[in-house]
Amino acid sequence: MKKARLILALLAPLSASVHAAMDTYATDPHHTFARFSYNHLGFSTQLSRFDKVSGTIMLDTAARKGAADITIDTRSVSTGSDHFNEHIQEADFLDTEKFPTATFKGDSVKFTGDTPTEIDGILTLKGISHPVALKITSFTCKLHPMVLKEACGGDAETHVKRSDFGMSKYVPYVGDDVTITVSVEAIKQ
Repeated sequence: MKKARLILALLAPLSASVHAAMDTYATDPHHTFARFSYNHLGFSTQLSRFDKVSGTIMLDTAARKGAADITIDTRSVSTGSDHFNEHIQEADFLDTEKFPTATFKGDSVKFTGDTPTEIDGILTLKGISHPVALKITSFTCKLHPMVLKEACGGDAETHVKRSDFGMSKYVPYVGDDVTITVSVEAIKQ
């Protein structure tokens, strides 16, 4: 037991230095959004978004490592209808009174060459946590022409079942399968 603690104590600075080597990017609140879509009664695909998303992205492309810590203000849901915004915040769905935020914490990034292609992590919504894989569909880092700092941006997508997060009202009439897409722009700190 003492030997295991000694090994962990010796490895801790190495782990911290690897984490410290990653660059940190803060999300731009004006250009970072989470959207969700689902089938409504077999008639149409409904698309809504959350207007307030914040967080940090950590990235070291040379070492092919990364992490994400994202918080979504679920009270900022925007469906295009004030009536439905209120309805979807009720206890049967987002229950924003009890759970005003949702989070994604990802610490396992897969790369193809120097480009991240997937980030695995935990999505917590309505107090329920499940692992999800965000497939990164586009990604770039370059000098931001407005703030003159390095920035990274991209789009990612995952699929979940809303019933897994305690939101099964009207299933199967209103689709259980939900596509979540995230568009992120983040500025290097």
